[in-house]
Amino acid sequence: MNIILLGPPGAGKGTQAGRLVAERGMVQLSTGDMLRAAVKAGTPIGLQAKAVMESGGLVSDEIVSGLIGEQLDALSPDTGVIFDGYPRTAAQAESLDGLLAARGRTLNHVIELEVDEDALVERITGRFTCAQCGEGYHDKFKLPKVPGTCDVCGSHEFKRRPDDNEETVRTRMAEYRAKTAPILPIYEARGLVSRVDGMAPIADVEAAIERILGPR
Repeated sequence: MNIILLGPPGAGKGTQAGRLVAERGMVQLSTGDMLRAAVKAGTPIGLQAKAVMESGGLVSDEIVSGLIGEQLDALSPDTGVIFDGYPRTAAQAESLDGLLAARGRTLNHVIELEVDEDALVERITGRFTCAQCGEGYHDKFKLPKVPGTCDVCGSHEFKRRPDDNEETVRTRMAEYRAKTAPILPIYEARGLVSRVDGMAPIADVEAAIERILGPR
């Protein structure tokens, strides 16, 4: 099972990908994580990427595709893959076709978590975490049971991400729409795209994705 998981920041991709990794034994391939790991490990492609990033340039499709290929080669053929953050352009979508075909794999589903922008702004700008253990909270949806005290570890220190503000969230949404616009029609033409209400309760989102993927 090879799938692409799409959705803007805050839509719940990380939550759903983590569940698929835990429950279905799939592997999440996030281009950002892979780039950082390759640079840290000093692999040949990592060194190429490091040189480009240090010069302020954008990592090329060729480098990103090379990273994806390396990761796929390291997996057993029957391990399912979740592509996160790739492909983002028509050229990358074409590259992915080649990478999968060369390894006897096919793309099974493209799942987009749809969100309401105003509701997403409220979801993201209200979130905060315990500075000690990382437990997540929200101004409206999940406050600590005892005000000012973490339910898990009892700490009184909390923090918010500096980029969890309305202007940044709306900018991210616009970037997401611009990046996914070129690839969705490609996969829609193949009948691979399914859409899930990303604003629904987490359990409902899980159930909808399970219905799309089918039996394990």
